[in-house]
Amino acid sequence: MYMKNTILLVDDEAELLEVLSEELNEKYHIVTAQHGAAALQVLEKEPVQLVVSDVMMEVMDGFELCRRIKSSFEYSHIPVILLTAKNTLQSKIAGLELGADAYIEKPFDIDLLFVQIANLLANRDKLRNYFVNSPVVQIKTIAHTRSDEVFLEKLTEAIVDAIDDPSLDVDRLAVHMNMSRTTLFRKIKAVADITPNEVINLTRLKKAAELLTDGNAKIFEVAYKVGYNSQTNFGRNFSKQFGMTPTQYQKANQTRK
Repeated sequence: MYMKNTILLVDDEAELLEVLSEELNEKYHIVTAQHGAAALQVLEKEPVQLVVSDVMMEVMDGFELCRRIKSSFEYSHIPVILLTAKNTLQSKIAGLELGADAYIEKPFDIDLLFVQIANLLANRDKLRNYFVNSPVVQIKTIAHTRSDEVFLEKLTEAIVDAIDDPSLDVDRLAVHMNMSRTTLFRKIKAVADITPNEVINLTRLKKAAELLTDGNAKIFEVAYKVGYNSQTNFGRNFSKQFGMTPTQYQKANQTRK
């Protein structure tokens, strides 16, 4: 069953919130808040994929909300679109410096908002698919912020350090990362839209691809080095993930050298 992306709309104008909700509701699951502080409370409860926020609001404005989101380990991966009646260059620069992914001036055409939302979500899907299907693309390429990149680099390092151990699992990885199992799962799912187990398996297979480019590498040796007890299982998983057998991959990349 297709799951709609959840979008958080933040604006202190109830009428505008209602209009935007009705326009976007058919394609997305919509949640709302009337200021930044309330939006942060929503983020604690809802798995939000994108935030659309007004800038000028009481209690907490859109700039501060954007800053909080982009500086938070939990939420920094979430794209933020800022809406504002301010059309000054300084205002735009301020929003972008805080990490906003897009900036739309009020009044705006709803079609423009639709396109911005669709593009931001589609670009993230493209990056994820490129990472998942390519033997050489590393997970940090799908990071949306510097803090996400640091997290993903640390995650990869933790997996590679124990990559030859077939028993490496999510619980051990969580200990390595000094995180609870639940927090680790939530963060990986939010940033990469895959599970920790899938990250472990992909890291094994990508490391295997790296080893296979060495002309002296034997397939069974590579399999054991990346934590597979069975060369058959390794070959099956490699083929399923990358569309070619380890032998085919090795020959193709040795030819390019």
